[in-house]
Amino acid sequence: MQTRANYLLVFFILLLTYGSFGLDSDPPDAKKFVIMIDPGHGGRDGGTPGTGRYKTTEKDIALDVSLGLGKLLESELSYVEVLYTRSKDVFPTLKSRPIAANEKGADLFISIHCNAQPGRKGTAYGSETYVLGLHKTDANLEVAKRENSVIFLEEDYEETYQGFDPNSPESLIGLMIMQEDYLDQSIELASYIENEFKTTAKRKSRGVKQAGFWVLAQTYMPSVLVELGFLTHRKEEDYLNSSKGKRAMTRSLFNAVKRYVDLRIDQQQEIAMATTEGTNGNTVADTALYTDITFKVQIAASSRNLETKPFNFKGLDDLSKEKRGKIYRYFYGATSDLNEIERKKIEAIKKGYSTAFIVAFKNGERIPMNTVLKTTSN
Repeated sequence: MQTRANYLLVFFILLLTYGSFGLDSDPPDAKKFVIMIDPGHGGRDGGTPGTGRYKTTEKDIALDVSLGLGKLLESELSYVEVLYTRSKDVFPTLKSRPIAANEKGADLFISIHCNAQPGRKGTAYGSETYVLGLHKTDANLEVAKRENSVIFLEEDYEETYQGFDPNSPESLIGLMIMQEDYLDQSIELASYIENEFKTTAKRKSRGVKQAGFWVLAQTYMPSVLVELGFLTHRKEEDYLNSSKGKRAMTRSLFNAVKRYVDLRIDQQQEIAMATTEGTNGNTVADTALYTDITFKVQIAASSRNLETKPFNFKGLDDLSKEKRGKIYRYFYGATSDLNEIERKKIEAIKKGYSTAFIVAFKNGERIPMNTVLKTTSN
């Protein structure tokens, strides 16, 4: 009896001691934000060799930065799960990379590479981050052709890629742009990355660009392809081969990804709360007017110019659109009543636009929502 009593006492103390830790931890079934990191090239595909002054090549630098990024994400963000298309010097096929991301249900896909300047070595330098789209310049086309050309290293590539030819502009333009549903978010992340390269790593940014990358076209989530810099530029090659350079580029990527993920998680929580409120009918008030503001629900972004008709938008009406650069953004509803637009957002979510969010306009110009909410409603 004494032994049993001692056992129960010890068990009770352990329960008090360790049970309390669970109060602050994430629920065991909480879904983490899954990021698939894709180190470019690998194995028999070395990527660009740069100037040839180093034994390392693009595949080595891409792997070092990818693993460094993954380690930072896992160590500093408990709500993130990191997966890799490769974690060592092996050769995954181009086709297998997006398939892995899709099968694992990744929320984000980041492909990491180094750039090269054929012919005129030594002049071009700086980072570039690509999202899927039609090539705006011949230079963008050349980058896509080079990164897509890895398919020639694969057996039966003609059958595997169903006639896709990386050297044919028509073939690239003919890619199924499955990414259009995620284009806005991809551009957002790409902008964060390039800004971090400028501010944190103090590098030259060549900006966010679009081109026809196979690996981006086949993913079903926001996706970017990062060119860290030009290995054909001697000083940039030195930088990217250095421990200091890799650390700075890795930290820049981490900062950008963290900002993006945190915003997405906040948005998902807002959507969940809005859906719950809509289901329960617990609207805060009938009206919340901001007389000089027009609220809309952004439901999609695409490079295609669609008619704002219900048959194009799952039966929704009261539609509008705006064009920024080459991208069309599509909106549902238009009202000065914040509560009314919240109801519109819930309707859009129920129709299948799970990432719908509210935007605000003043005098026809889009303004940040946090600016609006700081003002006093009438």
